[in-house]
Amino acid sequence: MRAEGRVGERAVVLGGSMAGLLAARVLAEAYAEVLIVDRDRLTGVTTARRGVPQGRHVHGLLARGQQILDELFPGFTERAVAAGVPTADLGELRWFFDGRRTRPAATGLICVSADRPVLENLVRTSVAEWRNVVFAEETDILELLTEDGDARVTGVRVQSRANGSGPRDVPADLVVDATGRGSRTPAWLAEHGYSRPPEQRIRIDLTYTTRHYRLRDESVLNGDLSINPVSTPSHPRGAFFSRIDGGRCIVSLTGVLGDAAPTDPEGFLAWAGTLAVPDVHDVIKDAEPLDDPVSFTYPASVRRHYEQLERFPDRLLVVGDAFCSFNPVYGQGMTVAALEALTLRAHLERGVPEPLPFLKDVAGVVEAPWQISAGGDLAFPQVEGVRPPEVEMMNAYMGLLQSAMTRDPAVTRAFMRVAGLVDPAPTLMSPEMIYRVLKNGTPPAAPAPAA
Repeated sequence: MRAEGRVGERAVVLGGSMAGLLAARVLAEAYAEVLIVDRDRLTGVTTARRGVPQGRHVHGLLARGQQILDELFPGFTERAVAAGVPTADLGELRWFFDGRRTRPAATGLICVSADRPVLENLVRTSVAEWRNVVFAEETDILELLTEDGDARVTGVRVQSRANGSGPRDVPADLVVDATGRGSRTPAWLAEHGYSRPPEQRIRIDLTYTTRHYRLRDESVLNGDLSINPVSTPSHPRGAFFSRIDGGRCIVSLTGVLGDAAPTDPEGFLAWAGTLAVPDVHDVIKDAEPLDDPVSFTYPASVRRHYEQLERFPDRLLVVGDAFCSFNPVYGQGMTVAALEALTLRAHLERGVPEPLPFLKDVAGVVEAPWQISAGGDLAFPQVEGVRPPEVEMMNAYMGLLQSAMTRDPAVTRAFMRVAGLVDPAPTLMSPEMIYRVLKNGTPPAAPAPAA
């Protein structure tokens, strides 16, 4: 922290999901009080919340995210394991690309395999240990408060959902928008004479269909934590199967470009049988279902270029999915939120964060993950979007690299460390890696026709 100590009296975080919680954690070092406002009940919740509809489905905490959680909450991984959350090395999971299994490789990176609500509750409980963090649960966010002709945000107007409650104004020295994809900041900017941020959208029409199970015989897994036939242009149907907390398992079947697994039990199992490999179907066909299949649709990845604005109100910041929302199959959202929290901490060390410099730095955090997910989506020919030569070249190279992973564990290790946002993407283009890819890789099969 800066030598002067406290930066301000109160910071308000709009949204109590992962991005908001992690922002609150670093703000607690700099403000006398941090208020987290959310429309849902938060305390003690270990099931999917209405405000996080994707919470019912498989979530990935990438390796860099796990490292940051251990930094912000010392002993976090150990507490998760003690709570029954299984872990394994990221490179030693059962991965399939284009219907072929990768060669396992030790990466030194930990995969924390928890249901999203359980993981979020572990983080929320850790944040609540900071006595200056306060939760305003089941509370609606009505509008921002401003002064100086909307040049400076001074707080937020909220209203509890409790009977008889009316609007109340909460003064704040800083407001952080972590309200997710539905963020109203772009509309608010337009209403008050600012420019809306330019947006990039990549429409993938992804559907997750998810069901929980309990295995009658865990030997069918051969000791594996997870089985992941990843969706690719040649095999667009995918799945994520994982052992999770409480002795349960979760499987999310993924369809793209309008394809979706059915939500009736028989149709769900039959659809699992159409995957490029039988592994997931073979594990769940005799397992005990714990619930009915449920679906979640994700139409498009959205990146808001706040860093391109020339004017922005003082004392207002934007983080998480409100800034950039990634295709969830890449598992980047929670880890990018953790990286943004470290960025916020760095700005707080210099005093009250200036919005435009902060937003420019967040754009730098987002850039590499966005290129990974956007490039992966644009590999599907049916996905609309501009494909400059470098994207076409990288997608061709990634097809060779994924093939090489079936033969060379060193390629698997390098890929998983980049995908885990631990190593920089250029690692995959080192002379040694290019040699290994060209030596062991073969072009993937032609893209499958649209469903």
